[in-house]
Amino acid sequence: MLDELAAAIARHGDDWWSDTAVPRLRLVRLDEPITPIDLLYEPMICFIVDGSKSSVAGERSWTTGSGEMLFNSLVLPVTSTFERLPYRSAVLRLDGPTLADLLLELDGTDPVTLTGPEPGEQITAPMTPEIVDAVTRWVRLLDTPDDIRPLANRIEGEILYRLLGSPLGPTLRHFTLADTAAARVRTAARWICAHFTEPLSIETIAAVAHMSPATLHRHFKAATGMSPLRFQKHLRLQEARRRLLTGDTTAALVAEAVGYVSATQFNREYRRAYGLPPGQDAARLRDRLAEAGRGA
Repeated sequence: MLDELAAAIARHGDDWWSDTAVPRLRLVRLDEPITPIDLLYEPMICFIVDGSKSSVAGERSWTTGSGEMLFNSLVLPVTSTFERLPYRSAVLRLDGPTLADLLLELDGTDPVTLTGPEPGEQITAPMTPEIVDAVTRWVRLLDTPDDIRPLANRIEGEILYRLLGSPLGPTLRHFTLADTAAARVRTAARWICAHFTEPLSIETIAAVAHMSPATLHRHFKAATGMSPLRFQKHLRLQEARRRLLTGDTTAALVAEAVGYVSATQFNREYRRAYGLPPGQDAARLRDRLAEAGRGA
């Protein structure tokens, strides 16, 4: 069954990371080695069909491989290394209202009594045959575009139903709750993403999350593997690297654009994160991308 799903992804993955005509479905298809890559995760379920990938976020790390699925509940900057190729995965971007509506339809669901792991924790579990079958039919809708509108939401609902009966179920239920530490951490993470170029303080972020600074720090680090201000710095460095790679600009201009007052501090933190000064790192990445393009 995994082979059928991998073949469907291979047919429709135009680039290594592709949005599709099916709402909330992304495909990841990678055949050639690439350097460790910065990604900004969002709330999602990632179904790994072939290959394996290791990811690091602050002090947290995890590895997922063929036949496994990963649940991530919040916006999170990570660095991922694709360890085994070819790599194929289908990604379901989670929609809170859709999941909440499904829970309301299920008899005996009492979200008030639910317990589960730390807020925002990245959870992995094996895919069941029923989940593989549903995800395969979801991806194969791309073979028959006229079927997407009438069937995509129904198959997505089936996938979510199967997930609620899996080891990911308790954490998915927590994802729908509004007044929890997990929800407040998600609010803080989204707000930092929207304001990361600005000067921020832990007090300001805590006020947004309706938590005390100490409580926010504890829950935020448990969820993301880093403090709120380190989270902000990681976002700044990711965006700086992206701008240096894709734009005709200088390290000084990029440093200012992502919120650094001191170019010296930017250079120091960039080198600590990526191993080279900004200009040299961008040149190295361009060379490796060019080599990969020639190899393809």
